[in-house]
Amino acid sequence: MTAEISETGIGKPARRKEDFRFITGSGHYTDDINRPRQTHASFLRSPHAHAKIRSIDTSEAEKAAGVLAIFTGKDIAKDELGGLICGWTVTSKDGEPMKVGPHPVLALDTVRYVGDHVAMVVAETREQAEAAAELIDVDYDALPATVTLATCQNADAPQVHPEAPHNTCFEWELGNKAETEAAFAKADRIVSLDLENNRLIPNAMEPRAAIGEFDKGTGDYTLWTTSQNPHVARLVLSAFVGVAPEHKLRVIAPDVGGGFGSKIFIYAEETACAWASAKVGRPIKWTGNRSEAFLSDAHGRDHLSKAELALDTDGKMLGLRVKTVANLGAYLSTFSAAVPTYLYGTLLSGQYDLPAIHVEVDGVYTHTAPVDAYRGAGRPEATYLIERIAETAAREIGMDPAEFRRKNFVRTFPHQTPVIMNYDVGNYEASLDAAMEAIDYKGFPSRRAEAEKRGKLRGIGFSTYIEACGLAPSAAVGSLGAGVGLWESAEVRVNPTGNIDVLTGSHSHGQGHETTFAQLVSSRLGVPLDDVEIVHGDTDKVQFGMGTYGSRSGAVGMSAISRALDKIETKAKKIAAHLMEAAVDDIVFENGTFTVQGTDKSMAWAELSLAAYTAHGFAGSDLEPGLKEGAFYDPTNFTFPAGCHICEVEIDPDTGVTKIVNFVAVDDFGTIINPMIVEGQVHGGIAQGVGQALLEHGIYDPESGQLMTGSYMDYCMPRADDLPTFKLGFTPTECPSNPLGMKGCGEAGAIASPPAIINAVTDALSIREIAMPATPARVWAALQAKQPRAAAE
Repeated sequence: MTAEISETGIGKPARRKEDFRFITGSGHYTDDINRPRQTHASFLRSPHAHAKIRSIDTSEAEKAAGVLAIFTGKDIAKDELGGLICGWTVTSKDGEPMKVGPHPVLALDTVRYVGDHVAMVVAETREQAEAAAELIDVDYDALPATVTLATCQNADAPQVHPEAPHNTCFEWELGNKAETEAAFAKADRIVSLDLENNRLIPNAMEPRAAIGEFDKGTGDYTLWTTSQNPHVARLVLSAFVGVAPEHKLRVIAPDVGGGFGSKIFIYAEETACAWASAKVGRPIKWTGNRSEAFLSDAHGRDHLSKAELALDTDGKMLGLRVKTVANLGAYLSTFSAAVPTYLYGTLLSGQYDLPAIHVEVDGVYTHTAPVDAYRGAGRPEATYLIERIAETAAREIGMDPAEFRRKNFVRTFPHQTPVIMNYDVGNYEASLDAAMEAIDYKGFPSRRAEAEKRGKLRGIGFSTYIEACGLAPSAAVGSLGAGVGLWESAEVRVNPTGNIDVLTGSHSHGQGHETTFAQLVSSRLGVPLDDVEIVHGDTDKVQFGMGTYGSRSGAVGMSAISRALDKIETKAKKIAAHLMEAAVDDIVFENGTFTVQGTDKSMAWAELSLAAYTAHGFAGSDLEPGLKEGAFYDPTNFTFPAGCHICEVEIDPDTGVTKIVNFVAVDDFGTIINPMIVEGQVHGGIAQGVGQALLEHGIYDPESGQLMTGSYMDYCMPRADDLPTFKLGFTPTECPSNPLGMKGCGEAGAIASPPAIINAVTDALSIREIAMPATPARVWAALQAKQPRAAAE
C-alpha cells in the first residue's frame, strides 16, 4: 500500500473531502439553484391552533403585482391528490389499527395547529408572493384547542380528529404484563419516577427548501428538495399522493445543511411546489425562513411517563413498568407512529439484564405541530427513562451508581431482552471502567469539597446507554409495521482509467460520506482517495435507496458498497487471470496490484481497468466487457452501539446557573472508519443533548395554542461557551451482523448525554427530579424549595 493510501484508509483520520466547498461558500444547496423562468411560492399559514375555515377570499391577492396563481385545499382536492401519509402502522393492544386523521397538503375545512398550510401563492418574486399572501382574507371560526399533553385525553378535551376519540391515535403495549406484575409482587423495593421528555424544535443550519419543475414536452417532473431520503420522497409523492407516476418524477437532494431527522419527512411545501409547477407551467421555488421552520418543521420528543422499577434485596433489577403518553401533534408525520413505540419501547431494557418489562404507550393528537423523529428518535426517550430511574434507584438503596449499574449489566451474548431486541455483542463494563478512569471518579469527592469551599454545588451523573441502529432487517421492521424495507443499495463503477464512481442510496447531509465511503473503496482497491467519487441524492442517477437516518449509513449503506466491491474484485480477478493466463485461484489482489502467485507476473489496477473496457482478449471467454457491479444489502439484525457517558457539573446556588465542568464519553461503535469524523459526530450529538437537558424547550400557550418559543429570542440553543472540552474514548466490539463490523455513531451523543447531565444536576442539588430543561430559573426554584424543608428539619 502506498504511503498516501495508508494515511487515508480504514481507521485513519482523513480530512473530509467535502469540507473545502462548504467552508469556502461553494456548496450547492437547494436555495442556490435557480431554474430558467423560475417563479416563487409563499404559503399562508393558520394563525389559529384550531378553527373552521368558513371561506377563503383570494380576489385582492390575485390582483397584486407579480401574482401568477393562488391555490387552496379545494384546488388540491379537485385534482384528487392524496394527503400526506404515515409510513408506519401501529396496532393498539386491543387489536384495533391506529386511528389516522386526514392530513391534506393544504387545509380543506379545518386548521389544526398554528402554522397549518392554508393557501399557496405563486408570484414572480419571493417578495411579491409573500406580500400577496397577506392579502388573502380567510374567515375563520376559531375553536377551543387541545394543547396540554396531560389533559388531551380527557372527555371534555377539544377533538383534533373525529376519527380519534379522546384524541387517542393508538394504545400500544409491549412486553409480558403478567410476568412483570409477578416480578413486582415479589420485589423488596419499588422505585417510582414521573418524567417529562421536553419538546424540541429541530434547527438545522439550512432551512427546508424546494423547487418543483414540470417539463410539458416529456411529462416529467423534477423536484429539488432538502431531503434525507429522496427515493422515499419520490415513492410517497407518486404512489400515495399522486403527484406523478414514479418513472416521471425525479427527486434531487443536493447538498443538505443538516437534517437531524427533520428532513426525513414528506412535507406540504415540496408536494405543492411539484404539483403546482404543472399548473403554472413554470418552475416554482420555495425557501422557508426560520420562523416558518419553528412553526411547521416536525418537532421532536414530548413525552410524559411514569416509570417503576422493581428491585430485590441485593439491588438486582427484577422488572420495569412504564406508562407513557406521547405527543404526535396535529397530524401523523411520515414515521411518527414508530418513534414512541418500536423505537422507544424496544430499548427500555437498556444495558441491563432485566427479566420482565411491560410498557404501555398512548399516542395522542394535540393542536400542535406534528412530532416525529429527531436525532435519536425514541432511543433518547428510552435512555432518559431507564437511566434516570437507575440513578434514582441506586441513590435510594444507598449503592454507588456505577456499582448498581455494574451489578445489573448484561454479561453474556447474544442476549434476548423481554422487549424484542436481541443484543448480539457488547462489553458494557469496559466502557464504564474507561469512562470512570477518564473522569477521575475516585477524585470526585475532593473536587466536590473544593467546590463547596467556593460556595458552589458539584454533582456527577452517569448514563450507560444502548441504542438500536441500522433500522433493519427489512423482515423485522416489516413485521413491526414499517411500510417499506430498510435495506440499502450501492453501485460501483470502475472507469477505464481506473478511477471509480460509487452510487449510494444513502444520503449525506453533514456526516462526511464523501470521505468515509471513499476510504472504504480506497482501502479495498488500493486507489488514492481522490480517485473515488461518491454520488448520492438523485433518483435518476442512483438505483432505489432508503436514505440516511437511524445511524444506518455505515452499517447498512457501506455494507452494500462492500458487497458490490466483493463482486468487483471477483470479476477483476477473472479478468486478470484471463490476461495473465493463470487460474483464478492463483490471482492475488493486494495494494492495487494483481499478481500470479509464485510468479513475477503482475498487473496494476489502472492497467486492468483499461483492459476491462478494451476487451480485446475476451473473445471466446465467459467474460463480459466492463467493470461495474451493484448490490443490495439487508442486514441480519439491528446494530447496538453502547457506551458510558459521565457528566460533572458545578452550580451557582445564587443564580441557578449550571456549568458543565467535565464530560466524558466512551462509546462502542464497532469498527471505526474515520475516528476524526466519529469524534465530530459525538461532539455534535452531545451539544444537542446539552441543549435538551439545560436550554431547549418548545412551548405552546395552553389556552390559545400559540407557539411561545417561535424564534431564537425565546428558544435557547446551546452556544460554544455552554460546552466543555469533551473527553472521548472508544471500547469497540465488532458487530457480527454486517461485513464491516460497524454499529453507527451519529445519534449516540444526543441519546446518552441528557440523562448524564440531569443525573449530575440532581446529584448536585440533592433532589430526586428536575424537569428538562434544567434552566437557571428551574434550578434556582428547586434550591428555594429545599430551604423550607431544611429549616424545618
